[in-house]
Amino acid sequence: MSDPSQNRANYCYRHPDRQSFILCQRCGRTICTECQTPAAVGVHCPECVREQRAQFRETRRTVGPSGFTVARRRFSMVDQKATAVLIAVSVVIWVLQLVTRPFGDPITAALQFNAAYIGTQPWRLLTSLFVHGSVLHILFNMYTLFIFGRMLEQMVGAWRFLALFFLSGLFGSVAVAVLAPGTSVIGASGAIFGLFAAFFVLQRSLGGNAVQLLVIMGLNLVIGFIVPGIAWQAHVGGIVGGFLTGFVFTKTRNIRQRGLQIGLLIGEAVLGIALAVGAYVYYF
Repeated sequence: MSDPSQNRANYCYRHPDRQSFILCQRCGRTICTECQTPAAVGVHCPECVREQRAQFRETRRTVGPSGFTVARRRFSMVDQKATAVLIAVSVVIWVLQLVTRPFGDPITAALQFNAAYIGTQPWRLLTSLFVHGSVLHILFNMYTLFIFGRMLEQMVGAWRFLALFFLSGLFGSVAVAVLAPGTSVIGASGAIFGLFAAFFVLQRSLGGNAVQLLVIMGLNLVIGFIVPGIAWQAHVGGIVGGFLTGFVFTKTRNIRQRGLQIGLLIGEAVLGIALAVGAYVYYF
């Protein structure tokens, strides 16, 4: 077995002592946090940024920047924008839940997941991720998403992070459909556990020590079995989805494997949906 610490592809090309998973989306070189510049898709290394800026200045001298170009460039510079958007959407929906709760809580009723809805409203497999049952519920999930989401988004890029979040949440809902088909669930916990699992896989692939994270994930999983009212099935499913997605990321890291990576992620989504439909057909 090769020693990950000796694989120079795991280290920043400008700082050989710093490990990183992320690659420049233009040239494919490994870059650390200090060397990353957020782009519309992924991040770029300093050399590619200088080249783009030179091209932009030349284009501006010729035709001038459009308002859309300026707005797009400013948005692309927002750090961890996918994590911020997920948190913002969750908070907005939580406020709507509070406002409408005296009128029968229609927001929760419209977005929560139950296996019985798969045949007619399959989108609930994912919309339930943005609904929460209490202040502590949303605070814990959003705090965890803020901590691990920002780290993971910085490591793998915004679009891969979104794929990880939704695939983990999908498998969390699928696990509920298979193991507890009559249960209605809400919350991002399944996706959060998927982030734990994927972070563990990525850390191990870089040769890092992820034992503490494994212990934290195990303790939280045990709490889900002990404390009543917690859908531990979603946690288990989220872990499975996170492990699968993290494994795909580690095996298709090369920029030339982007097509394969997208295909595998789509295949993972198809597998999750097929399992959900199978559970619906079997139980209902």
